[in-house]
Order: sequence, then C-alpha cells, then structure tokens
Amino acid sequence: MFSNVLKPGKIGTLELKNRFIMPAMGSGHGDLDGRVTPKLIEYYKARAKGGFGLIIGEFACVSEEGKAVPGQLMITSDDYLPAFKQLTDSIHQAGGKIALQIHHAGRETNSAVTGRQPVAPSPIPCPINRELPRELTTAEIYELIEKFGEAALRAKKAGFDAVEIHGAHGYLVAQFLSPNTNKRVDEFGGDLSGRMKFAVELIKKIKEKCGQDYPLIFRISGEERVEGGMGLRETAAIAQGLAEAGADAIHVSTGVYASLVWTVAPYNVPQGYNLTAAETIKKAVNVPVIAVGRIVEPLMAENVVASGIADFVALGRASLADPDFPLKVKENRTQEISPCVGCLTRCQGVQGVRPDDHGVSCMINPFTGHENTMIIRKTEKPKKIVVVGGGPGGLEAAWVAAARGHQVILLEKSGQLGGQFLTASIPPGKQELARAIRYYIEMCKKYNVDIRLNVKADVPFLESLQPDAVILATGAVPKELNVPNQGIPVAQAVDILAGKVLPGQRNLVVGGGLVGLETAKHLLSQNRQATIVEMLESAGEDIHAHIKYFLFKSLADGNVDILTNTKVKEFKKDGALCQSPQGDLILTGYDMAILALGADSYNPLEHELRRKIKEVHVIGDAAKPRNAVVAIDEGALLGLEI
Repeated sequence: MFSNVLKPGKIGTLELKNRFIMPAMGSGHGDLDGRVTPKLIEYYKARAKGGFGLIIGEFACVSEEGKAVPGQLMITSDDYLPAFKQLTDSIHQAGGKIALQIHHAGRETNSAVTGRQPVAPSPIPCPINRELPRELTTAEIYELIEKFGEAALRAKKAGFDAVEIHGAHGYLVAQFLSPNTNKRVDEFGGDLSGRMKFAVELIKKIKEKCGQDYPLIFRISGEERVEGGMGLRETAAIAQGLAEAGADAIHVSTGVYASLVWTVAPYNVPQGYNLTAAETIKKAVNVPVIAVGRIVEPLMAENVVASGIADFVALGRASLADPDFPLKVKENRTQEISPCVGCLTRCQGVQGVRPDDHGVSCMINPFTGHENTMIIRKTEKPKKIVVVGGGPGGLEAAWVAAARGHQVILLEKSGQLGGQFLTASIPPGKQELARAIRYYIEMCKKYNVDIRLNVKADVPFLESLQPDAVILATGAVPKELNVPNQGIPVAQAVDILAGKVLPGQRNLVVGGGLVGLETAKHLLSQNRQATIVEMLESAGEDIHAHIKYFLFKSLADGNVDILTNTKVKEFKKDGALCQSPQGDLILTGYDMAILALGADSYNPLEHELRRKIKEVHVIGDAAKPRNAVVAIDEGALLGLEI
C-alpha cells in the first residue's frame, strides 16, 4: 500500500532509503550559546531510529547579527564543530542521514536577540519584529555569501550529508528574492534575476567550497501570502533558476513572519494545504521537490509521491508526534502512529507540567523532547493498577503503565472511550482528535490493558478489585449558570456537540472560550445562527494565535456576533438580560441558550478511597481543571513512575 513513499530516492549524490524527511524546526533543545546538547542529539537520533530517510537539522546561523531567537544553533566558527560531529556520528550510527539548514534572519530578528541593529536588503521593517533594519552594502552582501559558504564547509567537515539553504519564511535569503522586501537597484535588486542573484551566488559559493557533488537543498516559500510578496508563478520561475544554478532539490514551504499562521498551520487548515505549490514547482524544475504542510497521514504521504506531486514528503510536526512514523508505515502498524492533531501546543513552546520542561514536545506524545529521560523500562515490581476514567489522561497513564509490565484495568462509566476529546473532535476541522483517541485505544490493546466500559466505579467495587494502586482520571463536568430563567431552553455545549441535544435555529452561546467559539462554528456548519456573549474583555484569550485567526475568520464569515464585557444576569423566554459597559442589554430573538462556561473537577472518590487503598493518584481535570496537555503529560509521567 505504501510502496512509493517507502521507495529509495536520491537528492544529488545522496541516496536515501525512503521518501520521508524530517524538516528543520527550531527545538529549543540546544544550549543558549548555540551549541548542540546531548538532549538534542537524543531527540534527533530517535527520528533516525524511527526510519526517516533524511533529517534536516534545525536552522544554524552563519553570522552573529543573523540570529533569529535566543538559543538558536550557531555555525559561525569551527568551535561548534565537535558537538555537531557528535550529532552526525550519532545519526549515522542509528542508520540515518542528516543535513544542516544554514540560515540568516535578516530583518526577522531584533536587537534584543542579537545586540545590534538587524540587517536586510532594504531598510523595510518586519511587521512582526517592527525594528528598522540597516540596508546591507554590496560589499557586505559578498561577505555574507562567503560566510554561507564557510558555514556549509563546516557542516561538511562535521559530517553532515548535505546542507539546506533557508530561503523561506521571510528570512534574509527570502528577503532578497521577494519584491516586497528587496527594493535595491544594484546588482542584487531590480528585476527578477537581480533579486535572485544572492541566492544563486550562495549556491555557487557552497558548491565551490564543498564540491559540486555535495548535496544542496534550497528551501523556499511557494507563496509568501502577503500583499506585494512572491506568488506561486514567480516562485516557480525562481526555483527553475535555483536548480539551474546547482540546487539539488527544492523544498517548498509557505509564508513569512507576517503570514506565520500559514507557515505553522493549525488544525483548522486542511491537510496538504500547500501541495498545489509543490506540484507547480515540481513541473518547473528537473530536480527533486520536497513537499511540506500538514502532511500528517500515511495515505496522503503515499499519494503525494505516487501521483508525482513531489518526490519527497516532509513531516514536520508529524515527526514530533511520532518519531517512528516511517517505521510504523513500513511495518504496517499505521494504527499505532501517534497523530499530529494540529493543536500547536507543546510544539509551539507551551511548557509541560514540570517547571524545567521547556522546548519542543507534543501534546499527544509527551515523550517527544524527553528521549533521554522519559524511557519506558520494565518494572521490577509489577502492580495491579486500576485507572478510573477513559479520557486522554487516563488512557495515556494506562498504556504506559501496562507497557512497563503492570497489570492495568481501565474503567469507563460511559460506553465509549475518549472523554472530552470525543466532543472536542466534533467541530469542523477537529477530526484529528478522534485519531488521537484511536491511537490511545490501540496502544492500550497492544499492551493488554483490561478495558471495561459502562462501569460506574465506586469505592466498594474498587476495593473488590484488590488493586495495588488506583489512578483517578475522572475529568470534569461543565459549569452551570445559576440565574433566573423565564423559559428559554438551556443546554450545555458539550451536549450539543455530543449529539444529545438538538440546537435551536438562533442560539445564544454563553462563554467565549475555545468551547464556546467552536460550538458556534459547529452551529454554522448546520446552517444555524449564533451570538456569543463573553464576560471578559476579549474572547478566546487562551487560544493559540494561529488557531484563533482562522476560527475568528470563520465566525466573522458566518456573521456571528461576539459581545465581550457582557454578563448574563437573567434568561428570558427568547433571550437574556445582560450587563454590559453601556448598562443593561436585552438580547432577544433566540430559541436556545448554550452554556460554555468552563468546567469543575469531578473527583467524588478520592477522599474515601484514600482511607481504603494505600496508593491513590489523581491526574488531569480530576485534580484541577486545566487542559489536555497537562492531563496527558501527567498520565505519561505517572505511568513511568508508578
């Protein structure tokens, strides 16, 4: 079924065992001085062991003023080579191949990071960093070309199998390519060939220093997705010129800092959204093309290669969600793939439950980024463990504990596993949370967790099982709103999403957090109307900016009004009396009110159970209402420690 994506391929002289590539992504696992750490080595080695044909190491800066973020890897001198050599040796010993992405931020940094004024082709500030860059002189541009060449040669000396020029995402190389940022009138500006010259000279310099047979990949944004930026047809012409100059592959990404919502796209952007760009560039060049952009399922990866859209598929966050993705495809264990659900939580810097848990990880797979510390080892003292609650936290704790050799019984009071992920997967674009539930169930089955549905656990029943330990993962229940009601039907958002209650035609959604906003989007998908009232100054305060951008756009397109600083005082027969900054506000014309006010912990067993069972643990919302990141993280850690 996956014969094409598992087929060997070549990038220049570099032979790869399959078409799976891990693209460069900043991890936050290096030292603050820009050096490779043992933690970073283990992180990449896990992906090499997991079967990726090529790993492209995260961006390494070629010049001090070009550092994008604190802690970015540096390759500005030979002092960095010993640690890089440890990395490449480790990858090769694990059976993998590794390239290094070389990079300069240009205007997409600031003086707080570099200690100096940013530089750029033209003195046009980045709309995100908002600091005026200094225009590079022609002589300085040639100096930078030399620095890129020196960086590539260092990478070769350190044992990297290839280099990738970072010419995407609005960084310095892209700033020269784009008409939006390059207003020069010297040899490095003006027409298309002038804007391309910096990139072309970089390719020539690297080939000169490293040899014509040293593989070189060029990463480019197919579309910059900003006014005045590069469009797809222009990029295709540029890609053709880059290939003719000596680039051995074109890696097609998308966006710049000002359109970062597309570069790091959330779940509310369709899978494979960037494939049209890869396909267009594939037709324009005679070298391999790498496709990237929410390619998260094996069947889509296979189709990309089989249909000729691209020669290779880069699995970005999917490689974080499961380092063994290619291996599981090869061994036909696709149901065991831990899925990327597009949540943008741990992969975008959200801290784990431990104070020192920084850097890239994954909500669904909290082992990512902790390859050297979170290790499943067989227990020397097997226990009988009962997990109460079949949500994501309980499922994670159950399979991890069972994988270590414990006897695990999981009790779920309903007839279905998944907890709050079940309802969370219902709104448009959220289907991948259902994949996460399937993954957890598959892992529980693999390690022989005794799953018992439709069991309402009480203390006598738990005692009768004679457990050594009990894990309470009973979750939370939705908050109620205790105000007078003159007759409008009131339902909980979770019951609307679960299909237990039919919504009205015109609905008043009370609560502007993620649940309320996505419930409104769910209503729109049914040709129903919604108005949202939120008591805080703004709605969606805790939502990742990229998710929020697309979600609010959908709601605006559906004419959903969001009333902030508005608190319901009383429900009427067809609406509500609210308190607003302007005074009392009466909302009328509604046939249902839907509550999305958050949740309260549901933990009825702990107090009595601690008097009966020696070892009792409480995780997730049962301990305190938080998010799924915490519940799953706590479940994994407990499963390792118990």
